[in-house]
Amino acid sequence: MGLKDSSGRTNSAAVPGAERESVSRLRQRPSARVLIIGGGINGVGTFRDLALQGVDVALVERGDYCQGASGASSHMIHGGIRYLENGEFRLVRESVVERNRLLRVAPHYVKPLQTTIPIFSTFSGVLAAPLRFLTHKQQGKPKERGAFLIKLGLSLYDSFSRDGGSVPRHQFRTRHKALAELPMLHPGVKYTATYFDASVHNPERLTLDVLQDGEKAGRAHNTARASNYLSLISVGSNANGSSTAILRDHLTGAEFDFTADVIVNTTGAWVDLTNQAMGTATTFMGGTKGSHIVLDHPGLLAACKGREIFFEHTDGRIVLIYPMGDRVLVGTTDVDADMSQDAVCTDEEIDYFFDLIGHVFPDIAVNRGQIVYTFSGVRPLPRHDATQPGFVSRDYRIERLAPRTDAPERGTPEPSTREGGAVVFSLVGGKWTTFRALAEHLAGDVLAELGLERKISTAKLAIGGGAGFPDSDAGIQKWIKAHMTATRDADRTAGLLTRYGTRAEEVISYLDAGDDRLLRSTRELSVRELQFMAAHEQVGHLVDVLIRRTSLAFRGLVTGELLNEVAETLAEPLGWDAAGVAAEIDHAQEVLKRYHGVEVHSLVA
Repeated sequence: MGLKDSSGRTNSAAVPGAERESVSRLRQRPSARVLIIGGGINGVGTFRDLALQGVDVALVERGDYCQGASGASSHMIHGGIRYLENGEFRLVRESVVERNRLLRVAPHYVKPLQTTIPIFSTFSGVLAAPLRFLTHKQQGKPKERGAFLIKLGLSLYDSFSRDGGSVPRHQFRTRHKALAELPMLHPGVKYTATYFDASVHNPERLTLDVLQDGEKAGRAHNTARASNYLSLISVGSNANGSSTAILRDHLTGAEFDFTADVIVNTTGAWVDLTNQAMGTATTFMGGTKGSHIVLDHPGLLAACKGREIFFEHTDGRIVLIYPMGDRVLVGTTDVDADMSQDAVCTDEEIDYFFDLIGHVFPDIAVNRGQIVYTFSGVRPLPRHDATQPGFVSRDYRIERLAPRTDAPERGTPEPSTREGGAVVFSLVGGKWTTFRALAEHLAGDVLAELGLERKISTAKLAIGGGAGFPDSDAGIQKWIKAHMTATRDADRTAGLLTRYGTRAEEVISYLDAGDDRLLRSTRELSVRELQFMAAHEQVGHLVDVLIRRTSLAFRGLVTGELLNEVAETLAEPLGWDAAGVAAEIDHAQEVLKRYHGVEVHSLVA
């Protein structure tokens, strides 16, 4: 039995087995006031917001949660200093406010990130910058932004951070002090500028926390339901003005009807394709592909000194190098995406990454053998025609498609309408940092459409395991000590806190109720924890655990032994027979190799 890729780009083949609880909850009552299509961070954030208002809301995702662009980000929560050059002041202000907010409401996953910009000139780009600002195009050969422009931008950036800000203001260093701090920097550096943004090392788990907050809010009345590996096939209208969607379970092949009064399309770069499936032709999207590599490189890790190196490469593209644990993330490219092709990191992009590393760290050699993981995604940007990808707005807008009841008069412009059925809201754009504010905006539009009022704001509401998370290193150590046992040491306990935040208490209660023996292939997972994931985190495939429920694949820690052991452990709770286990191992190998440049050989012949 073969399995196709489950990345959300193509459909995975059906796997025989019992119907999942998440699907059963939707089939047993196949209707909701609102149906959200797309389980990236923006769709999941909107799901949470509507659930907290008491709205009967359902969400379906054709792959796994946070599998598309949301899981292929640069892992940054940032104010977007470079958006100032595009004149997107509203977006920068909102981004900075939301960055500061996420540091407070999701402290288990969102952490301060010290960022340094190496600068090689003083006044370069001063004349070109106004033209870029006015035309959103590169004028001639790219000219590096010098210290004057960067100082101006950072001063303005700091001004946006004053309201509720908790991060220090930027600092400039001259060449001597810069090289004293970062001795491996290019000796031609003239200055460095250092400021703080934030990072999210576990975007997939943060998305899952947001989802579970929504499910919890609607649990009492079964009004917030969500399922992954469940896709929309088509939509038709019915007599009462609602829409009837045909949904397909990609793990069993089963299909069923589901009705909704309002449909929200948050499928990112696939928004137009989803609208087409619903019978409406739109041309909202023009996504660009961004790729990254992850390196196991102690020399580069040490050179960064724990901070992100954020700079302009020779082609004018803003790029980054920064440490994540004991690995180094390097990115990112920005090229127009071909939606008919898989988004993968190419050899040309890898060469580009090596070149940009050499631009700031010329004495550090990098080779392909040090790459442990690659990933690529398509940013959900608006259609931009002749505008160069780097200048396309990162802001978002919401398109409302209302049912058309009467044909327009000949010669008059046709409004934003669709043939019959429910109103459809399509999200165009959106970025990680602003997902909460975006979700509040989109949910507000839906509430207005339904004639409902907001009951609660999410602005100060802790997300998942961020509630009660220790606010200091001493507090973290105290928490770890309080939850250790004779068989669970400090490292294992710290790993649980890192993975789940304070929700680790719920996980620990589950672990302590059974045989919590660690896997042979890794000290980061136990048999009992995998059973918890299967029961509570909608695991559909083996690869979900490797890439999205843990960071094992990201850090290059997947081995043949691990593949076999995790698949065999998941077999019973997920109903896989021997053929199913073999298919899951094959599938994981294919996804890792094809989409992430990782070749893992199974121990099973």
